[in-house]
Amino acid sequence: MAVLKTYARLWVDELDASLPSLRTLIGAEPDLRFAFDRIELAAIGHFLVIAGPPEERARYAHASATVIVDNLDAVVAGLTAAGGEITTPEATSPTGRYLYARHAGGAEGLSS
Repeated sequence: MAVLKTYARLWVDELDASLPSLRTLIGAEPDLRFAFDRIELAAIGHFLVIAGPPEERARYAHASATVIVDNLDAVVAGLTAAGGEITTPEATSPTGRYLYARHAGGAEGLSS
């Protein structure tokens, strides 16, 4: 299993208001932008910008990062073997399969 990319999460009220400064900082356009439930997301550089009403963003605030991997099944096997746990079962989104997991040390994140 290889980690392909790790995104730091940025929580914002309005996606369109936050993107101009990030475009300037990164020097690029978002690689990806989509809606999920009642939030909007944009991946730009090493940031995943998550926008929407505070009560909706709070549903995802338990995860400290988003990690893109090449083999989600291997992540599950490795995490559970090392004492971690799957906190939200596998599901699908516009970007593919994902799940939330907590490492044995307590950090929680999203793997996709």
